[in-house]
Amino acid sequence: MILVDAALAARRRDGRPVRVAMVGAGFMGRGLVNQIVNSVPGMELVAIAARRPEQGVRAFDEAGASGAVLADDRAAVERAIRAGTPVVSPDFRAVVSADGVDVVVDVTGAVELGAHVALEAFEHGKHLVLLNAEVDATVGPELARRADAAGVVYTGADGDQPGVQMNLVRFVRGLGLTPLVAGNIKGLQDPYRNPTTQEGFARRWGQDPHMVTSFADGTKISIEQAIVANATGMSVHRRGMLGRDHREHIDTLTAHYDVDELRALGGAVDYVVGAQPGPGVYVFATHDDPRQQHYLELYKLGTGPLYSFYTPYHLCHFEVPTTIARAALFGDATIKPLGPRPAVEVVTLAKTALTAGTVLDGLGGYHYYGEAERADVTASERLLPVGVAEGARLRRDLPQDAVLTYDDVELPTGRLVDELRTAQAAHPLPV
Repeated sequence: MILVDAALAARRRDGRPVRVAMVGAGFMGRGLVNQIVNSVPGMELVAIAARRPEQGVRAFDEAGASGAVLADDRAAVERAIRAGTPVVSPDFRAVVSADGVDVVVDVTGAVELGAHVALEAFEHGKHLVLLNAEVDATVGPELARRADAAGVVYTGADGDQPGVQMNLVRFVRGLGLTPLVAGNIKGLQDPYRNPTTQEGFARRWGQDPHMVTSFADGTKISIEQAIVANATGMSVHRRGMLGRDHREHIDTLTAHYDVDELRALGGAVDYVVGAQPGPGVYVFATHDDPRQQHYLELYKLGTGPLYSFYTPYHLCHFEVPTTIARAALFGDATIKPLGPRPAVEVVTLAKTALTAGTVLDGLGGYHYYGEAERADVTASERLLPVGVAEGARLRRDLPQDAVLTYDDVELPTGRLVDELRTAQAAHPLPV
């Protein structure tokens, strides 16, 4: 979105920066604060909500925006924003509801909290940018429907793999091709990884071992590809996707797909392990015009029937300000669900043998991993979505790799995410 820089420059000249509030101040959040404060003229980070306020203060300090004040309520947050003073609050509602905020960015990665942040943002007319793929994959269609009703933008982020894939899908469609595969390039896939095995890697990079585990055990890739499926209408070949090991350039993977099968699926999301360039994303597409096929061959894209397009990187927090500007200045979502029901969900599988009475831990933990599955299968077999598994108590013993169902667990009571899923399920599945 090259036009974003000119639009932000105009806002800077006019003294009307896009005002951003962030919920969460972990590893990725601190990077985003630094990016907005130091590299995005025409945009201003005005407030941070953090359960541990010292983390928000740290984020401002590390970015060179020292002097942040603490606020306990909305009025105090608004006073700080009017004074041009960075402000941090432990109360996300005080930040999200405050006047002087145009866009809210959720960097929590927490499903239940993310659902509350979203509804608070919509109620107060704020656009919502997600670095919280977990909530999007769980109740994204219902949240997007409510955002539309509130007249605000609900969107995933540029730089996150789903957003990068969707940008590539839109680019390819703009060329007149039909995308049939949207995929993600991984370096590792092992469903039995846990926070203990990933502790060293997490420590090296200053990340949360549970988040790192969700990358390694395949849960995150399933969540991300479900989001892409729900934004494009694509499906999966099978539970868990194909997930080939392919130690060659991504271009050569085109030969491993059946185009007729892809057309029958309406396209498919997938991932591959070990391909180059990694890490990156890819889109494989067809063109039905023989004259244009001739030009594509001339331009070194081969003879088809699948043509390979890829982006060799995803720059996470570096690209998020582009999403913020697209939402605030153009009303454009980087990636959002197509309709009120998902096409693909992420279901819960036992990472190890589990005993009755176990209270399931969080994503990227010791108890379970997630795999992408067609939403109609998830519904008909009452499979437990991974985004609602945390805190559920097992009714019975389960062997390793068992797929959990709603009948296998007792859910915690009073959760917003369950209410949203009930509302989401009231709409018909996509055909």
